[in-house]
Amino acid sequence: MMPYLAKILLYPVKSLDGVEVEKVGVLASGALQHDREFAIFDERGKFVNGKRHAKIHLLRVQFALFNRTISLQIPGGNSQQVFHLDEERQALEATLSNYFEFAVTLRQNSLMGFPDDTHSPGPTVISTATLTEVASWFPGLSVDEIRRRMRANIEIDGVPAFWEDRLFSEQGDLVSFRVGDVDFFGANPCQRCIVPTRDSYSGEAYPSFQKIFATQRQATLPNWVASSPFNHFYRLSVNTQLPISSAGKILQIGDGVDIFP
Repeated sequence: MMPYLAKILLYPVKSLDGVEVEKVGVLASGALQHDREFAIFDERGKFVNGKRHAKIHLLRVQFALFNRTISLQIPGGNSQQVFHLDEERQALEATLSNYFEFAVTLRQNSLMGFPDDTHSPGPTVISTATLTEVASWFPGLSVDEIRRRMRANIEIDGVPAFWEDRLFSEQGDLVSFRVGDVDFFGANPCQRCIVPTRDSYSGEAYPSFQKIFATQRQATLPNWVASSPFNHFYRLSVNTQLPISSAGKILQIGDGVDIFP
């Protein structure tokens, strides 16, 4: 099989549940439209995210992107609460503030979103086979649970595990590739944080997750992979940058993938 785009996952509010879409537009910044468009902040201007607040894992949300609404399920609540992201933002902030027990605000950046890596704000890339392989390292964890923990944007199928490690080179060098008619530059393997160590629904930590992951990642690292980006082996998926020529183009499920020499 040839590599092809199998899944597109967007995370409209940073650190909350994602939404799977059939196609998505590329912004001038290189980010995907609606991805991490919103983020929750505390009164000090710090992100309220999974790195700092494990309680966020317990929130369940659904998005209607066309209608600009978020359906929020609070733990212990009897029903979902629906908010318009633009017209009812203050009510949503009040509900979230009550849940976290401190004041929060919801900020919007429709130009680039709120990526972890502002130097490479393009979509993160991983392969389906990689997620399957990583799931095999952790008894009791499904492929979908690993997918939810890694939170990559675009998933490539028709390739072996760790195929996406071809999309970066030695430090400082970018790798050119194309998905459909959208041009990309692969930058580096994504450094993971504490979030993948926790259950994506309950927030409960998996014992020794990071140690097991790093040991297995090093043991299974293909011998053709550029080694200089690995100052440690707790890295998975690839951060990307997109040239301005890709702005306004569309990524769509089924698009073929080509890597340029």
